[in-house]
Amino acid sequence: MNYSNIFDNEGISYADYRELVNELLSQKKTTGEDHSDAMLHYTKMNVQRMNRVDKTVTLNPDLLESLKNLKKQYRFLVISEGWCGDAAQIVPVFNKVATAFPEKISLKFVLRDQNLPLIDAHLTNGGRAIPVLLVLDEAGQVLYKWGPRPKVLQSLLAEWKKESTDMMLIAEQLHGWYAKDKTQSTQEELSALIQQLD
Repeated sequence: MNYSNIFDNEGISYADYRELVNELLSQKKTTGEDHSDAMLHYTKMNVQRMNRVDKTVTLNPDLLESLKNLKKQYRFLVISEGWCGDAAQIVPVFNKVATAFPEKISLKFVLRDQNLPLIDAHLTNGGRAIPVLLVLDEAGQVLYKWGPRPKVLQSLLAEWKKESTDMMLIAEQLHGWYAKDKTQSTQEELSALIQQLD
């Protein structure tokens, strides 16, 4: 798979990603093929979530320090969709990272359902869970994959799914956790990942 080509020719900026989601919503659509009322509702909620994270979150000192110490340039290729609740809570953090150090991190987004071979090369427990962050070097090699959510939440989610099959209840628990965590777990894991880069 030619990751550089996907990044350069198919990837869009965070601003363009946000604009695409808003533009589709204005046409009563979302990203992907399913434009049901439920998916539109999730997408509207996610726009509010992204707005909130954009406005309220600042990068913590450890993450900033890890970024400052990077010697080389890297590309962050993010696989996402507008209707995905986890993505809404996480992708604004990727944008803050890239915005804080634009000389070290380039950020682009691709939509999962338009890039099935890409997501199928990076499944989580056999599923097409998103968001997925692929950290590429300048040659276009994948150095690390991160996602679809912080490890602590991945474990909690597995427990919640054992206790209930009610996806609305599980979504409520999920977003409740994100609200309390305020992106700190995401930032800690990103900091640890970035420390492994040169």
